[in-house]
Amino acid sequence: MLNTVYKDAIINREKMLSILKGPKFEQILQKAKQNWVEFTPTKQDVSTAGIDSSFNNTRFQGIELWATTAVSIKSNGEVLIDLHDSGLGSDIDLSKIASKMEIEACGKTVDSVDLVLMDGSLHSQFMTRQSSLDAMVVKTIKKRDNVIFIAKTSNTKKQFENLGSLAGDIFYYNHITKGAGFSKIFVEKKYGADKVISSTFVRLSDSTPIIKLEFLGGNRDNDEIKSIMNKLYKSSVGGYPYALKLAHNNCKISDKELAKMVSLLGLSNEIGSREVLS
Repeated sequence: MLNTVYKDAIINREKMLSILKGPKFEQILQKAKQNWVEFTPTKQDVSTAGIDSSFNNTRFQGIELWATTAVSIKSNGEVLIDLHDSGLGSDIDLSKIASKMEIEACGKTVDSVDLVLMDGSLHSQFMTRQSSLDAMVVKTIKKRDNVIFIAKTSNTKKQFENLGSLAGDIFYYNHITKGAGFSKIFVEKKYGADKVISSTFVRLSDSTPIIKLEFLGGNRDNDEIKSIMNKLYKSSVGGYPYALKLAHNNCKISDKELAKMVSLLGLSNEIGSREVLS
């Protein structure tokens, strides 16, 4: 059956791609070209720290074993903040716990480095996290105004929606150039006066992936983006900040590690725990 699906996909390839691009594809590309600023960054020596969080859980017999971590780590591998928590319970909001840990790690890091890089999207913080964390996010970021949210992927469709765009904004920027540079700053005010978000799509060096940078506040300009690109460029690998890669690798809670917790707590002897270790 899968062979038939593959065959049909190949036969209908052009039709499928034309739907993805949409009837105004070339018009959108032209607009994207107008928005793109060519810029090749130069290395600037600054200190940066990446922050990421992770959580994992497993359930058996109506109970849930869970664990969360958050880490702040410099691009040279020095761990600044290491937060973690775990427990047994049910219906635990692990996403909120992990998000709060990230913000706490950020607050403890902003005075220690020049740039704090948060993995993910500021939009996600305001849209999907409980409103009780919003004030904490804003207060933490405003402390020194050196916090940047960085995402490797983006689904936002704001910049070209008036042209009927079907794909995310990043799709069109990826189609217009493989060179280094950034898109003109885009400002969104829908979350309120104290939660304005400025964003730009950035490519740090030729033929590397585009990343999205998000900042709190609407008072950003091209010179600031160029300065930040210079600061990110020195400690980036393959167009992505090395500190964020280190943060991800250091905080990830794998199923294997969760299974070790099950064993250490003596839960592997409980009826129904076989699925935890499988």
